[in-house]
This record gives sequence, C-alpha cells and structure tokens, in this order.
Amino acid sequence: MAASNLNVVVLTGNLTRDPELRSLPSGTSVCDMRVAVNTRRKNNATGEWEDKPNYFDVKVWGAQGENCARFLSKGRPVAVQGRLEWREWETQDGQKRQAVDIIADSVQFLGGRDDAGAGGFTASVGGSRSDVPVDERDFQTAASGAGIGDDDIPF
Repeated sequence: MAASNLNVVVLTGNLTRDPELRSLPSGTSVCDMRVAVNTRRKNNATGEWEDKPNYFDVKVWGAQGENCARFLSKGRPVAVQGRLEWREWETQDGQKRQAVDIIADSVQFLGGRDDAGAGGFTASVGGSRSDVPVDERDFQTAASGAGIGDDDIPF
C-alpha cells in the first residue's frame, strides 16, 4: 500500500492589493490575490514581540474567483484553504524562474466591507465574531515548571 501525500494550506491574513480578475481564452476566470500573514517573533535585543509579515500569492478559479474580485479589496481580511502548486517558466531574456502559489479551494471573507485594513475579524453575517479569534495572550511566554528559559530553546 502506497503512502498518501498531503498538500494542504490554511491561512488568514489581509489582502495587500485589490484582487485582479482575468479570463483565459477558454473562458475560465482566475483571480490573483496577494495575502499578508503576520508571524509573531520575539526580538532578542528588546524582549518585545514583533510582527514579521509573510506574503503569499493566491489563485482563485471560476465563480469563486469572480466573487473575490467583486467583493474584496485591499486590506480586507480573508481566510484561505487550498494547496501549494509549484510552477516554472522562462523569461523573454532566457532566465528560468520559479514560484510557489496557493491554489484556493475556498476563500472566506472576514470582516465587513468597511473593515478593510482595520484588522477586525468579524464575520460578515449578522456582525457576529469569526471563529478565528485574535488574542495576543497566545503569543506570551508561558510559565514553565521545568525551569527551562527562552535561552535554553534551540530555535
């Protein structure tokens, strides 16, 4: 029996630009988006927690991509579930390029239309809170009963 491969990506973040919708010659729509996702890291010099942004290119196909282009804009928070896809091409001057994209299976719009850039994570239905809470206590150092400090961790 062969082992199964797994290629799953789940992320939440904010759009760094307005989505760009285009149609292929076949008539299929594809929406290109760029999503910024912050990672929290402790600055060893100051001891403070800092955000480090990571940027991901996301492709959304078909009617879902058309909806993304219609209803989303720069700064809007989104949740994306999909898979990684590697691609390679050659530029006009002969240089080889490669990239990894996220191919979205589903995109959830977080926040309301007026929440772009506010970083709010409220669901657009009924104004209720999303199931993706933002709680900075998640990033605080936990007390350890074993006497292991931050300097003892190898990463």
